[in-house]
Amino acid sequence: VQLVESGGGLVQAGGSLRLTCAASGFTPDHYAIAWFRQVPGGKREGVACISTSDGITSYVDSVKGRFTISSDNAKNTVYLQMNSLSPDDTAVYYCAADSSLDYGCIVDMSYDDWGQGTRVTVSS
Repeated sequence: VQLVESGGGLVQAGGSLRLTCAASGFTPDHYAIAWFRQVPGGKREGVACISTSDGITSYVDSVKGRFTISSDNAKNTVYLQMNSLSPDDTAVYYCAADSSLDYGCIVDMSYDDWGQGTRVTVSS
């Protein structure tokens, strides 16, 4: 599986960005696709995930109500709509995929395939 992220950039606090994860090389019927983020020197943090087969989503508490993950299976693309951004959201955002689950998704689990990341900077 190849994953390519895009859509990062610089935005002011309170603003919005939409990240895109374009995927290719899928074979199983089900994948869990997740967004992670990492600040320099920090631990990689799971943000949200979505199941490609049943559409189940899950979010970390810090982004609930602000971020929305969605997928367009026809385009093999997953999106992360980020609203009400704050400087605390500044990080490199990564897309990840895993086919180990039969259904649903879990944000905080091991993912096999990763993209190269896209940087999000939120200014105060």
